[in-house]
Amino acid sequence: MTGELDAPLGRKRRARAASRAAHIPWGRLGAGLFILLALGIGGWVVFVDDPLGGRPVAETPINTQGPANAIADDLATPPPPETRQPVTLTPLEAPGGPSIITLGDMAAAADPAASDADPRADLTERTSNGPLPRVGADGTRPFDAYARPSVTPASAGGRKLIGIVVSGLGLSESSTRDAIQSLPGTMTLAFAPYGRNLEQLTREARADGHEIMLEIPLEPFDYPQNDPGPHTLLVEQPPRDNLEKLYWLMTRMGGYTGVLNHMGARFTASAADFSPVMEELGLRGLSYLDDGSSNRSVAPQLARQNAVPYARVDRPLDTNPSRTAILAALEDIRATADAEGRAIGIVSALPVSIRTLAEWANGLDENTYLLVPISALSTTQG
Repeated sequence: MTGELDAPLGRKRRARAASRAAHIPWGRLGAGLFILLALGIGGWVVFVDDPLGGRPVAETPINTQGPANAIADDLATPPPPETRQPVTLTPLEAPGGPSIITLGDMAAAADPAASDADPRADLTERTSNGPLPRVGADGTRPFDAYARPSVTPASAGGRKLIGIVVSGLGLSESSTRDAIQSLPGTMTLAFAPYGRNLEQLTREARADGHEIMLEIPLEPFDYPQNDPGPHTLLVEQPPRDNLEKLYWLMTRMGGYTGVLNHMGARFTASAADFSPVMEELGLRGLSYLDDGSSNRSVAPQLARQNAVPYARVDRPLDTNPSRTAILAALEDIRATADAEGRAIGIVSALPVSIRTLAEWANGLDENTYLLVPISALSTTQG
């Protein structure tokens, strides 16, 4: 009794509760609960057909059409078939053979801006310096393609043929346009490679019916005191160097039938230096006109070896640039034509030369003489 009164308040009840808790069979209760849980799971598996039982499942609606996308639909939809009009190609009739279509005809048809005065694309080789003339895939040479149609000595019917070439054009636009407009289209115009507007001027010349040539500067005996100009071809130089100069010169313009030497008495006398140049002219289908200033030129032999169309000037017409002297020289040319059936003269692009030449041509008796382009008097001997 005394012990209970001395004990702290509430300690006796806690001691009794602890004593009762100690006598509860916790182990048997836990084992029983585990067995009940296992039996419940086993029964579920046996009697319920749910393979996804116990896993979280969420239902999401699926739209197999996908959201609308105008751009994707546009790209995925094949375009409607195009209605193409048939293209009619007019073939060239080859005499005695099948009809052929050349690349030049197709290029012209594809380019509405192309004209007969422009160089043909199929006769042009693109280089870093510019377009170079070349023989076409069908064998057409620039000499043949750009030559003005004309009679030949064989088809002249006994009339005498006279060819006149005007040199040094392109340096003065006014003199060049004067020559183009005042001279007959049968006269050949030769352009220096140093003009500023050569492409336009040569196009105008060809549109007016003129056959054109390119002048190339060659070394004279008194070079450099007498200098033909930049990119002059020189003797005793590596052939590659002279060919590089030739390529630069030939890219200054297009649509020409061949080349005419400017000076060059020393160069044209050297077969070793001149031969690679003449070979290149033959490979590119161009002609060569010798200005007749040097009797030591080996051009005739080299042209024959390389199948280059060749002609030689019989005499210059304006060594004395006066009207009276030029008319006298033209009478000499007519006398040469009387004797040989043909003759070639050359004048420079001086205003007095152009005026006098136009006057003389207007008074020429066409029943006896015919003015023809230089190509008509150029021959190829292979």
